[in-house]
Amino acid sequence: MNFAPEFDEKQVIETIKQQIADNSILLYMKGTPSAPQCGFSAHAVSAVLACGKPFAFVNILEHPEIRATLPKYANWPTFPQLYVNGELIGGCDIIMEMHESGELQEVIDQAK
Repeated sequence: MNFAPEFDEKQVIETIKQQIADNSILLYMKGTPSAPQCGFSAHAVSAVLACGKPFAFVNILEHPEIRATLPKYANWPTFPQLYVNGELIGGCDIIMEMHESGELQEVIDQAK
């Protein structure tokens, strides 16, 4: 038996598309930037914050429908997920590698 709440996946995908379109820098994460709920989200937040631009976030723990749907939509199985200018940058490992090389700063600086 499946006790998960029912939701309309097409509607959730439209919500995700709108969130990505409305925010030039968007981090889907567990928790919030001030209170991340996993180490991967904490690392991603610290790297994005270090770039010095404000960013939006979605706490997937408060949105189980997005948590269930985004991996299929993005073809990326894990969280966090960082989007800049509508494009998936990647998860924690990629974010950290890009941060260490300076590439993340360049990508963030290009955010509209």
